[in-house]
Amino acid sequence: MTDDGRRHVRDPQAIRALAHPLRLALLEALSGEGTATATRCAELVGESVASCSFHLRTLEKHGFIERAPGTGREKPWRLTSTTQLIEPAQDAEGRAVAAAVDEFFLDQELGRLRAWSARRDGEEPPWRDATRMTGSTAWLTAEEVGELHEALAAVVEQFFVQRAGDPAGRPDGARPVRLFTATSVGLSTGTG
Repeated sequence: MTDDGRRHVRDPQAIRALAHPLRLALLEALSGEGTATATRCAELVGESVASCSFHLRTLEKHGFIERAPGTGREKPWRLTSTTQLIEPAQDAEGRAVAAAVDEFFLDQELGRLRAWSARRDGEEPPWRDATRMTGSTAWLTAEEVGELHEALAAVVEQFFVQRAGDPAGRPDGARPVRLFTATSVGLSTGTG
């Protein structure tokens, strides 16, 4: 893990471990709670305690979470890092794992966006009006794309990472908000 709470994930088995909807839900639950027992996680994600316990142990095995200090019989869990940077090896296995996890992640994020779109009209106007979907195309160098990601990482740090797991740092009226960003390279349509 780096000093800024980012973990570089290179092990193909650890990367594969993330390709499960309940495991992602558990990571998100721990991010919001700071620490939580399997019982609390089960309440948050709507699954059985046994299922959550199994998947929490899998996440622990791959270094995504760890046991946190508890009182009495409580055995809470916590994240080992706030951000996972997936960096598979660039061999055939690494590329295959990355492609599978990317597809899984995209399906999950598109599902979230579709669910929000379906219920958006029922939300209060401030929440309905505050959310956006945008798309932009710009001619950038690879270095500039890296700069763009660093600028976005600073915004994520300010609004997301600093408030993760610390309810006291959240303003009144705050709700969980998901930010999904992606960059892709288009086909060249001109000279450049």
